Amino acid sequence: MARSGDRRTVAAHEAVAAPAPPFSGETRGGSGSPVLGVALLLVSAGSFGAMAIFARIAYRHGADVHGVLGARFLIAATMLVALMAVTSARWPRGRDLWVLLAMGAVGYVGQSFFYFTALTRIPAGLVAVLFYTYPALVAVCSMVVTRRAPARGTVTAIVLATAGVVLIAGVQWSADAVGIALALAAAVVYTGYIMAGSRLSPQVGSLSSTAVVCLAAAAVYLGACAAHRPALPVDAAGWSGAAATAVLSTVVAIITFFAGLRLLGAAPAAAISTAEPAVTAVLAFLVLGEGLSGLQVAGAAAICVSVLFIVRGQQQPE
Repeated sequence: MARSGDRRTVAAHEAVAAPAPPFSGETRGGSGSPVLGVALLLVSAGSFGAMAIFARIAYRHGADVHGVLGARFLIAATMLVALMAVTSARWPRGRDLWVLLAMGAVGYVGQSFFYFTALTRIPAGLVAVLFYTYPALVAVCSMVVTRRAPARGTVTAIVLATAGVVLIAGVQWSADAVGIALALAAAVVYTGYIMAGSRLSPQVGSLSSTAVVCLAAAAVYLGACAAHRPALPVDAAGWSGAAATAVLSTVVAIITFFAGLRLLGAAPAAAISTAEPAVTAVLAFLVLGEGLSGLQVAGAAAICVSVLFIVRGQQQPE
């Protein structure tokens, strides 16, 4: 990944900033579902990974971070509410509703706060690597909750994916203990975020879950925008970038993540999500003309191999 500080910051954060999908445990689908689940999660990872590119376009046309995030969640929430009305989907109620609201307003915002604060103290590459310990944390938590050890292929995939992220991020080690603690706190919050979502009732649909979480996140970010006036895009090109972060990198990305998680479970889905920084690095090379080193190519290859391990592990009989 190129060494540009602005893009590295956005890339590392935006690839993981979306709400974790609410679905129970390690349930897997029927015949053919593992491959479909992997495909859906790769679409999600690609959509999240492209967010950094869209954000850079908006930045080049007058927007700042607050403006992009505010526009992203406002547009996404509006679209999702409209989809809820068109499809006559039912809104979550009771405990599920409160969990989803907490996931959006507390989980997302908390993870974002820890992550961005860590970026002010230690290099972005180190923040990304520390944050991407969350697939391993999710695997451990899933094992505790379900009382089942993760599949061997999933464990291998997590190791390979983590190594791939290290190579892509190009770590510059820092001795700032506070920054390291903040980055790890972001990983812990995101892990709790995923696990909380996995405990929702199966009756809660992915569309309604996404709508509630995005509405909660939008409310918090709009409140933040009231306290800190954001800079919005100044032309159509900038707004197209901001809108793409909402449509492709939020609505499409989260819904496909929900669907993939439904088929594969929390630990494999978290491991496949490490493809996000690889997608960002490749798109930055193709679209923005930024450098792509041999180590980063090797990191992307390691992540691709990790996906193959997940497919193989999911196809084996339980």
